[in-house]
Amino acid sequence: MSVSADSIASAITAAKGRGLPPVDKWNPPFCGDLDIRIAKDGTWFYLGTPIGRVRLARLFSTVLKKEGAQYFLVTPVEKIGITVDDAPFLAIDFDVTGKEQDQVLTFHTSMGDSAILDADHPLRVATRSSGEPAPYVEIRAGLEALIDRKSFFRLVDLAVEHEISGVTYLGVWSSGQFFALTSP
Repeated sequence: MSVSADSIASAITAAKGRGLPPVDKWNPPFCGDLDIRIAKDGTWFYLGTPIGRVRLARLFSTVLKKEGAQYFLVTPVEKIGITVDDAPFLAIDFDVTGKEQDQVLTFHTSMGDSAILDADHPLRVATRSSGEPAPYVEIRAGLEALIDRKSFFRLVDLAVEHEISGVTYLGVWSSGQFFALTSP
């Protein structure tokens, strides 16, 4: 079976109904890797060239699946390995409703996804080898978005101190839950 970006796009279009496809229910055979890469800045590349059609990249993003540390594009009949440099999504903005403990933060990605920061879509802040923070929010089914710099600075502006088990953390509230931005 020959796999190409066009064959994947055709299969996605044929299988897609309303909303996101049920990739968690699809378990087709692995068909090999395809030269598709998602760069750290959220740009999708095919054969080393940026995918210029945003709608095509968005279409591919709807069938993205993570298994362990590997990423795949999955259709009902194909499972194709792709490369992700950091996170498959880039969170480019967020909305805030309410204040402090009653606030809700909703993140938006460059691919058109949205996720409310809550227990099912947690915030994670890793530290890069350079010492820089690398903040992520889960978008869906184990797929994370790297939070862009301007949005992270906005999060820091919203940050409050909160004590957990006698230790004070700096973080944000969303959906009734506290999410730490720093280690103690």
